[in-house]
Parts: sequence; C-alpha cells; structure tokens
Amino acid sequence: MTTPADVHDVRDPEQPGRLLTIERDALIPLLRGRADDDFALPVAACPGWTVRSVLAHCSAALTRVVENRFEPGVFSPESNDRDIAERDGWSNAQVIDELERGMTEAGAVIARADGKLDGLALGEWVHAGDVREAFGEPGAYGGAGLPDALDLLARITRERGRVPLHADLDDRDEPLRLGESGGERPPGRFIGDGPTLIRLCTGRPVDCAPAFELAGVEAEELNIFG
Repeated sequence: MTTPADVHDVRDPEQPGRLLTIERDALIPLLRGRADDDFALPVAACPGWTVRSVLAHCSAALTRVVENRFEPGVFSPESNDRDIAERDGWSNAQVIDELERGMTEAGAVIARADGKLDGLALGEWVHAGDVREAFGEPGAYGGAGLPDALDLLARITRERGRVPLHADLDDRDEPLRLGESGGERPPGRFIGDGPTLIRLCTGRPVDCAPAFELAGVEAEELNIFG
C-alpha cells in the first residue's frame, strides 16, 4: 500500500531550484534596499560571521555548483573561509549580483544531480532566514518557500536515516514524517509551527520562537548540520 510518506519520498527534481527561485525573488530586493552598514551585522546562527560573510558564502557555493567546481575539501570550514576571503575586495552590490545569478542558474544543475545537491539548496534557503533574522525582519525561516523547504527537509532526513520524528504543524494539514528509525526506536513528537521545526532541524536558536512541544527526542539529535 502506498502511504503519503511514500509519495513524498519520490524526488521532485525541480523542487530545490523552485525553492531557490522563490527565495531569490524575496531576498534580493530586500538586500538591495539595505544600507551598507547592515551587511556588517552579526549573524547569530553563524558565530563569527556577518551578514556579508553569509551572503558571500552562499554566492560562492552556488557559483561552484553552476561551474561544477568541487575540489577536495570543498564546503569545509577552511574552504568556506577561503571563498569569503576571495570576495573581500568586492562591493556588497557585487556579492548580491553573484548571489542572484547563482540562485537563478543553480536549480537546473541541482535537478540533474540525482539528489546529491538538494541539501545545498535547503542550506541556502536557511541562510536567507539567518540574514532576515540578523536584519530583524519578520518571517525568518518562513514565507512562500516554507512548504517546499519542509518537504525537502523531510525527504533529506529520511534518506540520511536521521532520528525519526512525527511533526504536527500548525501551518500544515497533514503530519510531517522526518527521519527513519528502521524500527529501532519510536519516533519523537513535535507540535508547533513550521519555522520552529526548521530552526530545530538546522541548529538555529529557538529562544525567540513561538511555544512548541518536543518529546521523545533531544533537540541536538535533530540538527542535520550537526
């Protein structure tokens, strides 16, 4: 018998690119309207990084995807620091331009990668939430891309065999199943909204999030980037 979870596990190759496009259309105008001083704001989710650091990291990662540049050690902390440093002489506008091109062009490449790069698209979307939070903008880790982000998160956690979790979301009709137990442990339970689930599953602060319930699993176990 086919279950809703089985249907959701069928990869939609267009979903990562769609998520990037949705976020591009919302984020880029926001960035172009900010003063240069705002790009020096610290990002709580990425200690030691400013808004500009996060954006330079994101634009570099997407450019690597578009140009198929994946040398050994790529996306390691050292590699990320080098990518950011390479853009030190750029203006903020140049970083935004590169980010916009990457968010436009990377989707087609990710679609052809058989799922290997889907997590990168989700990470870019999460970093956009980091920037919104640094700016004090509403809707961090939410917005029009949230449904695709949640579906992508659920599939990635199941493919990676992460800790099982059943999420009853305020902003979604059907429960969302994350992770895969293989019958070895009962699933945890989350009750709350989608952005808070995103925060928990990506290691973002939840102290300012709406009230939620988490049982049968520790928050640290949910972090896909941990």
